Amino acid sequence: MLILAKAAMALMLGLILSIITGVVVIPIFKSKKLGQRVAFLIGERHISKNGTPTFGGIIFILPTLLSMLFLWIRGSVEISHNLIILIVVFVGYAILGYVDDYLKIKFKNNKGLSITSKLLFQTFIALIFFYIFMKNGGEPTLEITSLSLVIPMGWLFGIFILCVLVGTSNAVNITDGLDGLAGGLSLIAFVAFGLIAWNTGWLEGFQEIGIFCFVLIGSLMGFLLFNTHPAKIFMGDTGSLALGGALGAIAVLTRHELSLVLIGGVFIVETISSLLQIIAIRKFNKKILKMAPLHHHFEQLGWAERDIVKVFWVVGLLLAMLGVVYNVWI
Repeated sequence: MLILAKAAMALMLGLILSIITGVVVIPIFKSKKLGQRVAFLIGERHISKNGTPTFGGIIFILPTLLSMLFLWIRGSVEISHNLIILIVVFVGYAILGYVDDYLKIKFKNNKGLSITSKLLFQTFIALIFFYIFMKNGGEPTLEITSLSLVIPMGWLFGIFILCVLVGTSNAVNITDGLDGLAGGLSLIAFVAFGLIAWNTGWLEGFQEIGIFCFVLIGSLMGFLLFNTHPAKIFMGDTGSLALGGALGAIAVLTRHELSLVLIGGVFIVETISSLLQIIAIRKFNKKILKMAPLHHHFEQLGWAERDIVKVFWVVGLLLAMLGVVYNVWI
């Protein structure tokens, strides 16, 4: 019951603060004209969204950090090395996304940071992760519990961390194309990893990681009040990169990297659909989808935006439940 009470308190804090943040920042962003340019190529239905404020990730990033600070001050959570790693990744990727969003608005295009600049910054974050992880006795191994297999990786584990963080953050970023889609799927994924984290009693700071997840879940619930169709604000790269980075970090810390493929299955499919489309066009000059990623394909088939989001949420929930059942119960 204590765990349930902690989860409820964490969720409530995140929810209340995110609603307050949204009510305050959205009018400010509108007055400052911090709107996102929507490419015509995406479809005519999206042109009406042109100028919708971005940087919406602040609505769940700031409340999450403030809630954790409040809980630490009142003695409800302790600062562990693993929690520091998680927050460094969360904030680091949020800063990267913020700079990317800022450049897009400043120069009124959708280019943002160069791929090289992003990769350099992401590598720097991964190095910090690897350093803190190894400094505090972390084992540089990949564990496949279903096969009772432990693969020692040595310094290659640092590259593995980079791949997980970059892959997950980009996957969430690619999925962020419809109102509420990435936010809802992320919420579902963090519910799964919050439960998994609370079941990893061997992990230093496992309760704090679980509490972080549930604070973020509440913050995402508040954000979705403003982000579901028709969206009053977009999360932007500020939000999507932060969410993906945090998901990847929790997967590595709890040693459930492979579970991320199942729990974040919709993110993976969205990414693969984009990759296959690019390969098909460049190599064979043909499309395998009407438009990539997959959610835009369904739009081109005539599906309503709300219906696509609902179906993707349901699939994401089913995959997340399978992940929890396997990792916590079986």
